[in-house]
Amino acid sequence: MSIMSIIQDMRGEFGSMSRRGFGVKSAYGMRSRSQRVVQDSSVGAIHALKQSCWANLPPELLRDVLMRIEASEDTWPPRKNVVACAGVCRSWREIMIEIVKSPEVSCKLTFPISLKQPGPRDSLFQCYIKRNHSSQTYYLYLSLNRASTDDGKFLLAARKCRRPTYTDYIISLNSDDVSKGSSTFIGKLRSNFLGTKFTIYDAQAPHTGVKVVTKCRSTRLVNLRQVSPRVPAGNYPIAHISYELNVLGSRGPRRMQCVMDAIPASAVEPGGVAPTQTEFLVSSVDNFPSLPFFRSKSMRTESFLSGNLSGESEGRLVLRNKAPRWHEQLQCWCLNFNGRVTIASVKNFQLVASPENEAAGHEHENVILQFGKVGKDTFTMDYQYPISAFQAFAICLSSFDTKIACE
Repeated sequence: MSIMSIIQDMRGEFGSMSRRGFGVKSAYGMRSRSQRVVQDSSVGAIHALKQSCWANLPPELLRDVLMRIEASEDTWPPRKNVVACAGVCRSWREIMIEIVKSPEVSCKLTFPISLKQPGPRDSLFQCYIKRNHSSQTYYLYLSLNRASTDDGKFLLAARKCRRPTYTDYIISLNSDDVSKGSSTFIGKLRSNFLGTKFTIYDAQAPHTGVKVVTKCRSTRLVNLRQVSPRVPAGNYPIAHISYELNVLGSRGPRRMQCVMDAIPASAVEPGGVAPTQTEFLVSSVDNFPSLPFFRSKSMRTESFLSGNLSGESEGRLVLRNKAPRWHEQLQCWCLNFNGRVTIASVKNFQLVASPENEAAGHEHENVILQFGKVGKDTFTMDYQYPISAFQAFAICLSSFDTKIACE
């Protein structure tokens, strides 16, 4: 049997497995409240593997076949076959983890952990957000067709929860279960009463040796040499967003600033490195034991994460919105979104590295995140290194919130 016939056979069987065990409405193949369903489908997949004609392939041949599948299935939805391969058994998982690179290197989003890792360095991931007014929910999709926002790969979901003195945006990997108690909860965005200051919380520490200490109703990060004990999910502040108060009521674009606590300012410089999460919380993974592809390792990032990122040795990355220019003929403020934004809105923005960054020294023209309106409830979101899809999504959610003192 030739390698190409083996690949075709595997694609056909894994296509059937992915349809049975990996839902289309949830993030990267997880169905809502379907631990039992996924477990059963995984057992069936392993049984099918043992009964197939390529069950006992030599390791070298298996690696070659999986490498060809990973290289050929480079876009969604065909890339679900790569995810299916990683979910078969330990040996297949180890090979796929080694083959599939992080978004920074591969420019591809494959496993759920990819959403917590920085985007590519030299290009923008093109995504879009759809808003549902009635349910106060927001859905992030990866664009599969640049000409349309009607078709896309689901990435993340968020739900707005109003409180008397603040507002929370709960962020989940599952579009059908957006709650803090869900096993797919990965973080949240919290605003103050005026909607001028926001904090992004991660459900797990952004790097090793960090824990949360709560004292006098304040939360702060403490750098430790040893692994910290388990803390309540969502209590790790990783970024702070502030909008400038408009006390005079003057008309004009919003002014915003993002302080990325977990990213050093040097990350935007040539050769700079941003911390990269390599796995989800153990407790979350345990809830999905049949989804081993939740864990993806990177030796380079692990060696970096073990270092000191306390903020004392180098400054934090600060992002500011790029100043628009007044267009005399159109009589409006304008930014060049390269065709990605079609409707004028106060919510539209582009973020670049601020001159406050010691490593930068001047305002970078390189856009790290841009967000803009293209329909009544549709917005584009494009991002790149050194921020992740989760961080970019949370920052964009802050633009949706009502800002009493900014408009």
